[in-house]
Amino acid sequence: MLKDITAILVHYTNQSVLYKALTSLNKISSRIQSVIVLQEEEMPLDVMDKYDWFDRIEYTMAEGNDLGATLNHTINKISSSYVLFLYDTDYLSSSHLDSLSLSNPKSVLETFYHNQNIIIHQPVLVRTSYLKKQPFLSNLQLPFKEAILPAWLSNVDNSLKCFKKGIVSQSRKNSSTNTIEKQKNIQKYQLQKTNTNHPSLAVLISTYNMEAYVETAVVSCLLQNEQLEQLLIMDDGSTDNSYKQLQSWSDGKRVRLFNKKNGGKARALNELLPLVTSEFVMELDADDWLDPDAISVIKKYLSELPQDISVLYGNLRKWKQMESDVLFKGVAKGTLIKGRADLLSYRFPLGPRIYRTSSLKSAGGFPVIAFENGRIYEDVSMLNQLIGDSRFWYHDFTVYNVREHKDSITKNNLSNWKGFLKTLK
Repeated sequence: MLKDITAILVHYTNQSVLYKALTSLNKISSRIQSVIVLQEEEMPLDVMDKYDWFDRIEYTMAEGNDLGATLNHTINKISSSYVLFLYDTDYLSSSHLDSLSLSNPKSVLETFYHNQNIIIHQPVLVRTSYLKKQPFLSNLQLPFKEAILPAWLSNVDNSLKCFKKGIVSQSRKNSSTNTIEKQKNIQKYQLQKTNTNHPSLAVLISTYNMEAYVETAVVSCLLQNEQLEQLLIMDDGSTDNSYKQLQSWSDGKRVRLFNKKNGGKARALNELLPLVTSEFVMELDADDWLDPDAISVIKKYLSELPQDISVLYGNLRKWKQMESDVLFKGVAKGTLIKGRADLLSYRFPLGPRIYRTSSLKSAGGFPVIAFENGRIYEDVSMLNQLIGDSRFWYHDFTVYNVREHKDSITKNNLSNWKGFLKTLK
């Protein structure tokens, strides 16, 4: 048979598991043109020449620890008809390998793995020509590297996919709380696309020097099972590479990007507010991100919202930014706010914050207060103004992810909180 497959083994951190994956490829050795082991970090690799095709194995380090970018660069050099993907602890099972094929017009063969009650779909065999036209997202555009294959698969048209189970098995399953929380999030990439008549929704992002995080925020708005009506982004005078990164996402229609001289978040959001045509608008911090079902969940609650409610909010899922990964910290559950006393004693931040657009515009936008020249606590200032004339509505839902990191504005200004409270009326 023609050697028509290049196998790419991604993110294997254990040598014995990697060896098991390599050995499993012997079942299709007659089709293997080459094998590429893509690593993020150095690992001792003492692979014995057990099979005659082991000399076709190439070891590649991820460029800048970016699996997505390295995959794209690697795939562009591949000449075989197909690419076979194995990830982390995957290996080819003994059964169903006769199904390792694609008939026109199919371009992607998908399978799944499960951990406890979580099922994750992933591509296993893909036409190389399709991969070259449909590149992977980079690590800067996804919340965790484990999402790279499922997120890519979510953008493949269903007419181009076929499904077979039992092709891939896992050597071991990680059931740590951190892994399970990530997989719950990743599982949502495979939700069915929907388009309801629920109220329209816009997302506003103000960003300043967040090149390491802001693309994740933007992409999380686009990888939704129900699309939002507007995504408006203001670069608030960044001195890093943020604005250049974001330009590729702006289409001038649904996604629009602007920039201005640095003046703080309240001013940045106020410049975007007149452009909002949706009934509701949500703030998304540039270092946070949304679950893939956030828009559909939020729109469901908005469709039931009483007219005198100006703000809908829920819970926050919290993550701590490590050197090259995020660590799950827990869910901060919201509570019902009945008035200003409840608001000012609330365990901030309150979120996600979804405002009725007419309420924001009637209030004149986000207050630019004298305290710190309006550069921090713009959310509390706005909420404090709205609570005097309207009600807030809490629902128990969790679709908003908060990233805690050393450069966080809120974290670096905790000492100012008491001083800020004294300025509120």
